[in-house]
Amino acid sequence: MIIKKWNQLSLIVRICIGLVIGAVLGLLLPQLSFISVLGTLFVGALKAIAPLLVFVLVASSLANAKGGAGTGAKFRRVIFLYLFSTLCAAVVAVLVNFIHPVTISLNGLDAAEGYTAPGSMGEIIMNLLSSIIANPVDALAKANYIGILFWAVILGIALKGSGATTKKTMEDLANAVSEVVRWVIACAPFGILGLVFDAVSSSGLEIFTTYGELVLVLVVSMLLVALVVNPLIVGVCLRQNPYPLIFKCIRQSGVTAFFTRSSAANIPVNMELCKELGLDEDMYSVSIPLGSTINMDGAAAVITTFALTAAYTAGAKITFPMAVLLSIVATFSACGTSGVAGGSLLLVPLGCSLFGISNDVAMQIVGVGFIVSVIQDSMETALNSSGDVIFTATAEFMDWKKQGKKLPI
Repeated sequence: MIIKKWNQLSLIVRICIGLVIGAVLGLLLPQLSFISVLGTLFVGALKAIAPLLVFVLVASSLANAKGGAGTGAKFRRVIFLYLFSTLCAAVVAVLVNFIHPVTISLNGLDAAEGYTAPGSMGEIIMNLLSSIIANPVDALAKANYIGILFWAVILGIALKGSGATTKKTMEDLANAVSEVVRWVIACAPFGILGLVFDAVSSSGLEIFTTYGELVLVLVVSMLLVALVVNPLIVGVCLRQNPYPLIFKCIRQSGVTAFFTRSSAANIPVNMELCKELGLDEDMYSVSIPLGSTINMDGAAAVITTFALTAAYTAGAKITFPMAVLLSIVATFSACGTSGVAGGSLLLVPLGCSLFGISNDVAMQIVGVGFIVSVIQDSMETALNSSGDVIFTATAEFMDWKKQGKKLPI
């Protein structure tokens, strides 16, 4: 009965419960160090499955990609807007993090005496090139996310010419690995209980002040994208006030996505909104599902912010060109974000690897991400999902403007 009621609670509620219990136990019973094992197991499971997830998702997506709809000018315009807005979101996150850098306490850094931050742009590019050409099996074993991403792209492109059975097998494998990730994410409340217990028992409640700063940086970055950057893109494209469209999409799509925390689950809502706006069904029936995969403004901001936080914590001196390179990597890696709650967090090690940060340290940052995911993931999904309709509508409205048709906004 208790287990059934527990499973009926939303993941957000369960994470909050785990967070509160972990903080209370850390304050009252800090000697019960075995509780922190829950956090260790949770982070270990993420470290184990994340490299495989990135590999099969990217390879499967490319192998099964349909090219027919890409011939239309409107569709190409939507793809451009999706990718451009995602890049802008990463750049905004870089600027916010430069203005207010955040460092947090990570146990892995105490033991990471051999860590050396890259000293120049040339060094980081050489590290990047070396990582790209790594043996793919070795890349998976050592969680070399740059190498994993490169070989996944190569394999996915090579498999485009394969038979339907092979493509279906790749799709089934990607779905199976995603399901395993869902099982791991379902254990997040217990893992967070252990992580929070370990943090509070060793550092006290002051640790939440730092986490609060991290949440503030994330929220400010996403609000700037939602209320300044996206309206600016729409305004330039349509040459008129963009806010009626922006607020309509946030109100009818973003709010729902905030609570469901799933862009995929919000697809029917977005489809209905596109229909209400009078958009071409042949267009939005393809662009909206695609947007839930590649329009990832929030994910790019999350990957960038957490990677920079890890770098600052590790003592790396980050130049602006390095950060721009991170923005580009975050843009394309965000397009491979898993549809599960917290999926973008599993790609944070990819950004961290640009700065030579070990996977152990990167996965601790991911653990922190799950602690703040109650706000982070909801904001991220709201930004991503509302953007799907915003840019689908913008691409079509540009044609309407040329034809002299009145826009419904």
